[in-house]
Amino acid sequence: MKIQKIHLFSCLFTGIFVCVACCIFSAAGCKPSPSPAYTLQLKKVAAGFIHPTALAAPPDGSGRLFITEQTGVIKIIKTDGTVAAEPFLDIKSRMVKLSSAYDESGLLGLVFHPDYATNGRFFIFYSAALKPTDPQDFHSNARLAEFVVSAADPDKADADSQQVLLDVPHPQANHNGGQLAFGPDGFLYMGIGDGGNSNDVGTGHTEATGNGQDTTKLLGKILRLDVSVPGTASIPAGNPFAGDLVNKKEIFAYGFRNPWRFSFDRGSDHRLFCGDVGQSMYEEINIVTLGGNYGWHIKEGISCFNKDKATMPLASCPDNGSGGELLIDPIIVYGHPNDNGTITGRSVTGGYVYRGSAIAALAGKYVFGDWSKSFINPDGSLLIATEGAGNAWQVKTANVQYDGGSAGKLSRFLLSFGQDEDGELYLLTSKKLGPVGRTGEVYKLVGAKSLE
Repeated sequence: MKIQKIHLFSCLFTGIFVCVACCIFSAAGCKPSPSPAYTLQLKKVAAGFIHPTALAAPPDGSGRLFITEQTGVIKIIKTDGTVAAEPFLDIKSRMVKLSSAYDESGLLGLVFHPDYATNGRFFIFYSAALKPTDPQDFHSNARLAEFVVSAADPDKADADSQQVLLDVPHPQANHNGGQLAFGPDGFLYMGIGDGGNSNDVGTGHTEATGNGQDTTKLLGKILRLDVSVPGTASIPAGNPFAGDLVNKKEIFAYGFRNPWRFSFDRGSDHRLFCGDVGQSMYEEINIVTLGGNYGWHIKEGISCFNKDKATMPLASCPDNGSGGELLIDPIIVYGHPNDNGTITGRSVTGGYVYRGSAIAALAGKYVFGDWSKSFINPDGSLLIATEGAGNAWQVKTANVQYDGGSAGKLSRFLLSFGQDEDGELYLLTSKKLGPVGRTGEVYKLVGAKSLE
């Protein structure tokens, strides 16, 4: 399988490092750093999953961890580290069929209601089959659905309780987004990619602007919804287009290609950090604000995107969106290699600002990563970002130490991150390219050592 062919398909996990230490563009300019600068200690929590895509901890004090498998199953890791024999929920029959070789659709997101301990409500994001009224040349529906836990068994969902809150017809199989999170405002946030393909063009993409810039569409956006009433998703009054008759009222921010994992900082400012997967040249991390336009496909990273030749940025491009709003640049950008470069990564995986209590060395730092250096040999990367003065961020690479062994590479596809009730962080990994086999593992980050 040639990388160029996969890249043309614009994989969810598409992005390439310029150098092992990465090149970071910010107010302070381009700052390569030595690699590796950290060793992160990892402890295996559980294994045997099929492509784990999300981890969620219910706010009920139980200490359980819930893991979504891309193939449509939610499993529970109990407090003793064992995985419950029966799944919490199985929605395989409600999803589109996945390719075992490689796929970006499937069960991609899970979040529990803040009052889950009393109301038993939770929400999932998955790729559902098209309805007869949908464009039949599209791939699937990006579906937000609500369920409740079984009244008889806390380790079982009521599979018949599904209420579909939102279906967004999705043109291609890639760039699905899928992150769900409750914000400090109590509203539910949902990320959706630009619809797939490459360059934000083709079937189902707005010709003039691309979907990312088209605010009459939900694709390429982060949405904000009020789900306080069971079975409904209404529009918060403060949404940018809440009173608009043309633009989509659900939109919180826009101009994204494929927001693969976002999270709210548990610190005092509650900032929303989002990794947005690039195409041919750059990967990026954004701090997302209400009504913000993050540039795609006017820009990729901080460069002017050329949809006719993606590897040759335009000399200039607008600084503003069609509504006159100033485009917001990423806080962190790292590049893909040029023809003479060395491939060291392919796609950003957004993470979390560390607010746990176990690892003082990481306090307040943003922990994220990259999916893999290779499609053939799993080789993900972990990265640590520290904020400096003037919104300048310094990013350092890390090697890993598994369960007290020797430090080295991650040697796995880095699929996602998760956070428990205590603010401790987890990595979700797999040794397989596609959603097949049971090589998926969950690791807890238990220590960090600076090598500088």
